[in-house]
Amino acid sequence: MRKVRSTKQSGAIRLFEGEKWLVLTSVLGFLLSAFCGLWVLAFGSEAAPGGNILNAFSFNAAIGIFLLSTAAILPYSGLGSKSRAFFRYPYIVLALYSYAAETVQNFRGVNPRFVVGGTPFDEAVGNIFAFVALLLVLFYLAVAITYFPPKVYANYPEFATGIRYAMVAVTLSFAAGIWISVNQGRTVGLHGNIIWLHGLGFHALQAIPLVGWLAERSSLSRATRLRLVQVAGIAYVLGLIAIGWQTVLGHAVLEWSVPTVAAGACFLIALVAGIRVLGNTPADRIFTPSAAPAPRRSRVL
Repeated sequence: MRKVRSTKQSGAIRLFEGEKWLVLTSVLGFLLSAFCGLWVLAFGSEAAPGGNILNAFSFNAAIGIFLLSTAAILPYSGLGSKSRAFFRYPYIVLALYSYAAETVQNFRGVNPRFVVGGTPFDEAVGNIFAFVALLLVLFYLAVAITYFPPKVYANYPEFATGIRYAMVAVTLSFAAGIWISVNQGRTVGLHGNIIWLHGLGFHALQAIPLVGWLAERSSLSRATRLRLVQVAGIAYVLGLIAIGWQTVLGHAVLEWSVPTVAAGACFLIALVAGIRVLGNTPADRIFTPSAAPAPRRSRVL
């Protein structure tokens, strides 16, 4: 692992820097999702006997967003170029297999993750798919650790803090994905649905780092910026835990209960923290590469 670059010595790191191929792989997911969506509009979603094109539509879009978000923050991981390549290219291959398995098998009328009455080929695709999913998790967790060394935090305190909380949320999302596999489906009890925890955990990759990104460019004091990023991160993670609790109980996420109210309150707190940061971030500084904070305003909103 190489020493992380200093913003003072080497200039600021940019979003997506050096991650063209990961970005292009994410774009492929969006294109496949668009194709599946158009197919559903024209011919319907069912593909007998057990395929569903809507599953391929949502899966490809989700992987595309996941890869694009990863490409944005990977330059800040503290990994050197060789270490990033060791993650990037195998991850692209794993993502390509996932696109192919999910899309082709659903069009063939087969659920690629839970094969029922399929051919030996379908069974093989499903078994490899499960192994690929495990590798996707392990590779990502290995990279997630690289955001926690002090040197990464020293260069971009607010953004690194947001990414760290996002990695905790993604870990919960991965755990939910494993739960779905072990459970042989997303349904728990009468109305519980694990997919909510799985999906919202991944969306932390966009939500929490964004708060940190804006905070670095805001006119707030350093202490206030860090505090707001931490509030957003902690609240988001607690909201996920509350959703997991509701799911374990076998209740629908939107069903009124203590976990549901707690989850709603937590996500609202995270949103308010993000709005506070956004309200104190000059528009002309949002996309500047510098991590230096904007001059403080005489009056903070």
